Amino acid sequence: MTVRRVKNYNADTGYVWQYHFEGVRSGPEAASRAGSEYVFIVSRDRKTSCAVPILLRRDALDAWAAAHGRPLSGAEQYAAVKMRLFRAFDEIEDLALAAEALEVTPDNIADLLAPLHLD
Repeated sequence: MTVRRVKNYNADTGYVWQYHFEGVRSGPEAASRAGSEYVFIVSRDRKTSCAVPILLRRDALDAWAAAHGRPLSGAEQYAAVKMRLFRAFDEIEDLALAAEALEVTPDNIADLLAPLHLD
């Protein structure tokens, strides 16, 4: 049995989310959405939980590398995904009911990573 390190996040919505990283898997193969899917298990009430997949699109990684002259390391890729998760916690009250797919895209990757001052 694998023991997961459960972490907390105090969201702007007022909830204290608990989450842990479950794993990464291959994402869709469609050219516009190809990438890796990172899966987190999240709970806002400590009673129920749900899986929240976040797609790290390959074109987002390519856009960041082109703008910064180097690719993101594995840890930096995970950071981008985790920052997308935190943004979802801050903006969406019930992730289990959220209809939108969570993605790191060419349009949001720079904004997600800006607080980390990567260059």
